[in-house]
Amino acid sequence: MPINLDELKNATNLRGRRPPNGATFVAPVDGRAHVSGERTVPLLQQTIPALLSDTVSKYGTLDAAVFVDQDKRFTWSELSDTVDALAAGFLALGLARGDRVGIWSPNRWEWLVTQFATARIGLILVNINPAYRLTELDYALNKVACRALVTAVKFKSSDYLGMIETLAPEIATATPGELDAKKLPALKIVIRMGEEHSPGMLNFTDVLAMAGRDEHDSLDRISEGLKPGDAINIQFTSGTTGAPKGATLTHNNIVNNGNFVTSAIRLTVDDRLCIPVPLYHCFGMSMGTIGCVTKGATMVFPGEGFDAGATLKAVAGERCTGLY
Repeated sequence: MPINLDELKNATNLRGRRPPNGATFVAPVDGRAHVSGERTVPLLQQTIPALLSDTVSKYGTLDAAVFVDQDKRFTWSELSDTVDALAAGFLALGLARGDRVGIWSPNRWEWLVTQFATARIGLILVNINPAYRLTELDYALNKVACRALVTAVKFKSSDYLGMIETLAPEIATATPGELDAKKLPALKIVIRMGEEHSPGMLNFTDVLAMAGRDEHDSLDRISEGLKPGDAINIQFTSGTTGAPKGATLTHNNIVNNGNFVTSAIRLTVDDRLCIPVPLYHCFGMSMGTIGCVTKGATMVFPGEGFDAGATLKAVAGERCTGLY
């Protein structure tokens, strides 16, 4: 039910100050550190893996995602299977609920799979801006103590692998999955995208195939133990006036953001949404990917970064009904 604002007219803020000029502070409800507005539409009380599972059960054979530039397509069932393979691979590497996994990449299918694979087993996905350079990467990885990093090879003028090797020269002789770097003490696992292999790093496709039956069998048990209020994602602020701050988001934050936004634009299972906006940002990974999961709509990604021509071509070629 909606909050009765009359009950809050005499509320004070956390510092005990009265509102000026007869204004009203809307105080936290029931002692909680947030305020609830209109409640005629209830919040979804689901974790991300539970939400994806529901969508797969309803729309398994329909298109889930199209990556035009990579010529990669998934039905909902195919996406779910790939997510499970990566999640099981993470378990085989020794990653456990609560570990932070960074992802440093432009819009690629591996980003999407990593997003849902980390959520599947309670790993906390750390979004790293694709434009970051050495100092910023160093800061982000150490600030939240990333234990693993999933990285693209490069993007535009950024040589991701080269920057990782500069920060962690020990990787050249390290056993993959057992990095011990002086400047990045928490980071143990580096997983690179692409077809080739690099010293000290695991290949993304190899991780997809490395799990055994035990890891696959444990996925549902782990997912069932997750709660909507669990932390599942860290996104860094822009750092315009200081060092970037890591904002921690929960399943509940992300699921309901995506659900309400796509409800507002009347997205349905019959829609195909073009998403040229970056996945590392909430626009792409919450309003985009999660929003589409809540409705069963198809995600269409034109390319790694924004290009107006490629976006228009994707809209026409994939018959998109919506565009972010």
